[in-house]
Parts: sequence; structure tokens; C-alpha cells
Amino acid sequence: MIQKSLRIFLDTSVVIAAILSSSGGARKLFQLAEARVIRLVVGPTVLQECDEVIRRKAPGTLPRLAQLLAAARIETSSAPSARQIKTAQSYVHYSPDARVLAEAIQAKPDWIITHDKEHFLKNRDKITLPFEIGTPGDLIQRLKDDFTLL
Repeated sequence: MIQKSLRIFLDTSVVIAAILSSSGGARKLFQLAEARVIRLVVGPTVLQECDEVIRRKAPGTLPRLAQLLAAARIETSSAPSARQIKTAQSYVHYSPDARVLAEAIQAKPDWIITHDKEHFLKNRDKITLPFEIGTPGDLIQRLKDDFTLL
């Protein structure tokens, strides 16, 4: 039986980590997407934040951002509805991260992957939405565990 590829929504922190480190878990997710093991999705806010952070902190890596996004065939979700924004705000009170969560709700992923401890990881058990929230390492471990069950 062939399983569908997991749809993974990336937070800005993970995209930035993948650009800055060629050996970390974030970059491994891009490699898995390039190999078509998983499908990566970002929202418009994530793309905008990535562009702003890279231009401000590491402008020389802009070509790497473009290369990684293209090679991994990153999908971009559409803007969330007012209802999705309101739902996200009920879980995350920091407006920029609530917007990212709303975009994830719109994208309907299997996972949201983030490094944000304060607004996502620390509260993931309280966010009762139809996807998991974790770090790149959490997802990679789950993929390894699932593979060994085959």
C-alpha cells in the first residue's frame, strides 16, 4: 500500500534555519521534500518574514533561499479567512504567530514544524487542531519510526 506524502507547514524559524545550516534537521526536511518523501508548505506571511529576515541579517543568502524553495517545490497556501484568524488567535495571542497559525489552518497540513518554543512548542498540547506541532527533529524521528514499522 502506498502512503500519501505528509504535508508539512513550515514556520519562518525553520526556513531560516535551513538557509543558515546545511547539516541541521531543518535542511533535512528540504532534502526530504526534494526527494518527494514529504510536501512542504508555507504561507504568505512566512515567505514575507523569511525575505525580511534574510535581507536584514544575511542578505548574501537570498540566492540560497530561492534555491531551497525551488528545489523542494515549496507550496504557498492562500491567505486565511477571518474565521481561521480568529481560531488561531484563540490559541496564540502574539499576533504575528497567530497569523502564521491561521495560514497553517488554511493549508490543512499534517504537521506544523517550528522552532518557536514560546508560542507553539510550549503550548502544543493545548492547541487542539487537526495537525501535529513539532520541531524538525520530532518529524524526522516520526518518519524513522514509521519507516521501521513497514
